[in-house]
Amino acid sequence: MRVATWNINSAKARQARLIEWLDRVQPDVVCLQETKLSDEAFLELFDEDLFRRGYRVAHHGDGRWNGVAIFSRAGLDDVEAGLVDGPGFPEPEPRALAATCGGIRIWSLYVPNGRAIDDPHYAYKLSWLAALHASVEKALTTAPVIACGDFNIAATDADVWDPSAFVGATHVTDAERRALRELTDLGLVDVMRKRWPDDQVFTYWDYRALMFPKNMGMRIDLLLASGNLVDRVRAVWVDRQARKGTGTSDHAPVVVDLDEAPDGDIGPMVPPPSAPRAAAARGRTTGKPGRTAAKPDAAAGRTGTDAGTDAADAGTQHTGRAGTADTQTD
Repeated sequence: MRVATWNINSAKARQARLIEWLDRVQPDVVCLQETKLSDEAFLELFDEDLFRRGYRVAHHGDGRWNGVAIFSRAGLDDVEAGLVDGPGFPEPEPRALAATCGGIRIWSLYVPNGRAIDDPHYAYKLSWLAALHASVEKALTTAPVIACGDFNIAATDADVWDPSAFVGATHVTDAERRALRELTDLGLVDVMRKRWPDDQVFTYWDYRALMFPKNMGMRIDLLLASGNLVDRVRAVWVDRQARKGTGTSDHAPVVVDLDEAPDGDIGPMVPPPSAPRAAAARGRTTGKPGRTAAKPDAAAGRTGTDAGTDAADAGTQHTGRAGTADTQTD
């Protein structure tokens, strides 16, 4: 069974790319985050295309900057939206969706961004992670679990392109990393790091400053599997091809194969990134320290390729931490 997670950064904007990707990768279960659609709008856009491909669909969204989905051709049972006793900001947001697929309890998760350490959103993030911990702990008593999605946490300094650029930023604080460790201490395993412990692996690249072609990224999209599933893992990789071209999300999908690997053990990032440019290696293109450290709250609808067409994004699209309701990423 092939399971994938992808922060799509607007399912409507990526509709054609998503369908092309499904046909190319052939996942059995897909978890999406940041769909930015209501339940009705998501089904109106995707129900026919997904039905034709054999998927059953669940979506949890309100049409703003959140929204999560699961679609599966391995069964879709006991669908549960939200977290039990989950906090709100101020009301509970559509950030978690669970379903049983092929006997596995699978969660599609969009963890709050946190914004800044002194922002109320950071305290909300930690409270939300505590509620997730309680929900996953309960689920583990009845079934094997895969908890996957955009965690908005880099587990270690090896999961960011330059740790010095993240000093004082969210995504790397001790409290966030401790919350993630407490989740894995329940018996969940980061299958990417299990398979590729020493490789540089990123899943997110800011649209600004040619971050993708320079491979200046972060690994914040995780697939955590309970221990009884780990022995079934045959391959796990980041599909960088989905980050190339026009109309891309700023995230790439993470894909895991259980039991068999139709494409072989091809990770950790496919295709591999280009060699770093000399100028980037000398630090001439990174800007001031910390300028691109934290994942921004506003980034949608831009383009990018490994060859450098992120430049068009930087020149024509608004980026930064402030955003309108239809572009905010938090």
